[in-house]
Amino acid sequence: MLKVLLVDDEPFIVQGLSALIDWEKEGFEIVGTAGNGSEAVEFLKSNPVDLILADIKMPVMNGLEFLKYIRETHLSEAFFVILSGYGDFTYAKEAIKWQCTDYILKPIQKSQLLALLSKVKQMQQDKKEESERIRKIGKAYFVQQMQTLLLGRQEETALSYVKGQVDFGRGIRYIGIESEDGETDTDIGPEKKRQLQRQIYEACMQYLGGEYSCLTFLDAEGKEECYDVGFIFCKKISQEKGLREQEYINLLLEKIQKSTVHPVVMYVGSEVEDISDISESFRSAVIAKTFSNFKVMPNLLYYSKEQKNPSGIVVSHKKIEDLLRSVEENDKKRIEDNVAAIYEEMNEAGMNPELVQMNMNYLLYRLVSLAMEQDDSVNQDEVLQYICENAFQVHMIRGSLSHFRRFVMEYADYLVQLRQNASRGVLLDVEGEIRKNYAENLTLKELGKKYFVNSAYLGQMFRKKYGVSFKEYLNNYRIERAAEILLRTDDKIYLVAEEVGYRDLDYFINRFIQSKGCTPTTYRKKTRSVNE
Repeated sequence: MLKVLLVDDEPFIVQGLSALIDWEKEGFEIVGTAGNGSEAVEFLKSNPVDLILADIKMPVMNGLEFLKYIRETHLSEAFFVILSGYGDFTYAKEAIKWQCTDYILKPIQKSQLLALLSKVKQMQQDKKEESERIRKIGKAYFVQQMQTLLLGRQEETALSYVKGQVDFGRGIRYIGIESEDGETDTDIGPEKKRQLQRQIYEACMQYLGGEYSCLTFLDAEGKEECYDVGFIFCKKISQEKGLREQEYINLLLEKIQKSTVHPVVMYVGSEVEDISDISESFRSAVIAKTFSNFKVMPNLLYYSKEQKNPSGIVVSHKKIEDLLRSVEENDKKRIEDNVAAIYEEMNEAGMNPELVQMNMNYLLYRLVSLAMEQDDSVNQDEVLQYICENAFQVHMIRGSLSHFRRFVMEYADYLVQLRQNASRGVLLDVEGEIRKNYAENLTLKELGKKYFVNSAYLGQMFRKKYGVSFKEYLNNYRIERAAEILLRTDDKIYLVAEEVGYRDLDYFINRFIQSKGCTPTTYRKKTRSVNE
């Protein structure tokens, strides 16, 4: 129901308006009356309304003075209709100046009033949609700026903007949240993962409430086949609820877990004092995520609690160096022998799972160092990304000799491609695949298999050439095709989304807003009206 305030110094006019139509049937409720503008002002101070109908000639404060006052003081943004017995255009012109919705001459007829209410309902709906559009655009822009900071790009514009939107205070952490991807979950496709991601996101939004809802967002890591939700935690949020930090985070995990039947895991980054250092917390959360792959871990993982002391490494230095050299030379036979020798030593030493984990962790970092030694221009973040995505995909860090051997052999091939830039020749083919099959479930993993190139390295080369990730490029291309369909057809939005490869309508709309600055419906209306 839209709330209505009637303002007129003649009681019978107010009574007549009240009885002229069935207000509730039209979706309106008269919540108050006033005899002049001054009384109406007092009413509005504690009673917000959506529509005001006011006489122009009243004692103490007339209709125009009342309208001017509420606009200048921002007391009310309600739709305002002047009821007047005067047809003088001077009055109408003054009313329009102060955002008057309509100017109607007395006596008002039933048909006029019904037409007015229909107009106001449509304007209210348009206003609501515009407000939601602005909110979504603002959220999308905030997320873009926040992701810039997460990746460690210290851009003053981004930092200034996010600080202007939220008072973060001190004590900030990045928390990554996603559905747990166990070894038996290989049958879960992208659509199901996107659905689980949406459930996690909505649970976070409900837990945070309106004021801090901008601090949680989808696809924080921005990686292909990673359906994560990011959350910027600030101590002041938990303090406002009267909770300690860990209590607040535990309750959030409980809330999320209740919203989805699938297991959920949270990776809590290290604490930083200022939002400008959030990239440090983000990186540490990603590292905490890698720890979960070494063994069975809890659903809530703090980076600070998972750091290991390298003094626990017991595999002999010679065996590690032998393995590194065989990887560098891509000698498959020696790699196999050296991996076997390392595992034999760990078995003979009777290492428990935690000690095996430490050794695997150390070996991974040595492999990263090996890539650095190949070429000092190699991007360390790219190599770390390869390690994270591929070591854990094959579960080699769970302790299996066969899995570790497989990973190291593939890593040796990766180093060869790193030296030779082997994937450059297929980038145009990959771009062609996108243009031809953009509505399909395209992944770098499948394209890498098709063109015989390591998928992680292919992704890195793609980003170097096009300036964005494969996933972002694919999304942008889909949105451009969707924009074309919106303009040349009258298809419903969900059909347009499906036609370009999106099964999640909300995700499609958010992507569209990020790219075009408005919802698909608004884009269709505005662009068509301009072309006409």
